[in-house]
Amino acid sequence: MKQHTHQVEPSTLRRFLASEAVGGVVLMASAALGLALANSPWAEVYFGLLAAPIAGHSTLHWINDGLMAAFFLLVGLEIKRELLDGHLRHWSARVLPGVGALGGMLVPALIYAYFNAHSPQTARGWAIPSATDIAFALGVLALLGGRAPASLKVFLTALAILDDLGAIVIIAVFYAGEPAAPPILGACVTLFLLLGLNLFEVKFLFPYLALGVALWRFVQLSGVHATLAGVLLAAMIPLRLSGPDPEEHTPLHRLENALGPFVAFVALPLFGFANAGVALGGGDLDMAGAPVLLGVALGLFLGKQAGVFAAIALAIGTRIASRPAKTGWLQLYGVAVLCGVGFTMSLFIGQIAFEADEAAMRATKIGVLAGSAASIALGSLLLWLASRRAAAPAHSPTGS
Repeated sequence: MKQHTHQVEPSTLRRFLASEAVGGVVLMASAALGLALANSPWAEVYFGLLAAPIAGHSTLHWINDGLMAAFFLLVGLEIKRELLDGHLRHWSARVLPGVGALGGMLVPALIYAYFNAHSPQTARGWAIPSATDIAFALGVLALLGGRAPASLKVFLTALAILDDLGAIVIIAVFYAGEPAAPPILGACVTLFLLLGLNLFEVKFLFPYLALGVALWRFVQLSGVHATLAGVLLAAMIPLRLSGPDPEEHTPLHRLENALGPFVAFVALPLFGFANAGVALGGGDLDMAGAPVLLGVALGLFLGKQAGVFAAIALAIGTRIASRPAKTGWLQLYGVAVLCGVGFTMSLFIGQIAFEADEAAMRATKIGVLAGSAASIALGSLLLWLASRRAAAPAHSPTGS
């Protein structure tokens, strides 16, 4: 008799981890390509392409303000799903990644503030080293294969998602700019219409996306950074429906599944390619002692690991939270170091903070690249050593 094997459908979280991890590897490659071109004989072509005008704005502007709105929309969808219906739906599951994210935002900001305390112009970038890049970090874990337990990947994902939530709040509160009243009114009316679609459980995505485009334009005109429109739109997409439709067919799940590949393989790689390109020769190398560079690089590399690990060690030591299953302290420390990879969100905050300061932005890019590279190197080494230790056979005394 022929036996039928049952194919188990991978969970939403496992599919998310896989897509984010592969996207992180693609993001690394595109960022490396941008950096290589910026320091090659084709540098003039590279920078000319980014400055080329399209519909009244540069190519770089459309990537940072347009495509990144899709990234923020996906981040908003992921945050909403995880908090309401995912791994973070219970308070007990939020405690350890929550305190880790909080410590990982506070200490890097303090380190940056220390180096830039005497410069109000550069002190504005205090939030740059406070963000963790989930795609990059999961990409590094993916390269380790099965050596990292699933619980460690889930913990890092949860921490990075809460870290993203903190970064969004920081951008909205501290980098919003002076709002203009008429566009703000238009954005409020649009949000009211989106709320109506949500309350009436409209399942078709087109009206949400059409109003989302209008919301993006109103937010852009208001003086608030346009990418925040993506997060506001995500909050209005229904996660559950009262009808008989399966959960995976709700608007939020359908939009997240459709948007994920575009963000992972188009939006983020283009952002990395466009923003990692910084000339490392000449005057830029003379900036090695600049407060911005030191604040960003040391904030990411030292501040992130110190803040995350101290916070989670305190939470576990005081029994406020428990250690993730099948993980050791060396693995947790390796993940804390890996949180110093702050590429996407750090560069994005830097673009907002130093929009008119080209020298500070160059220093930011070099600091982000240096801090992230050091975090990847040390974090990978620690996780590799931890996996070797876990795989080593235990030595038992002779005789039994």
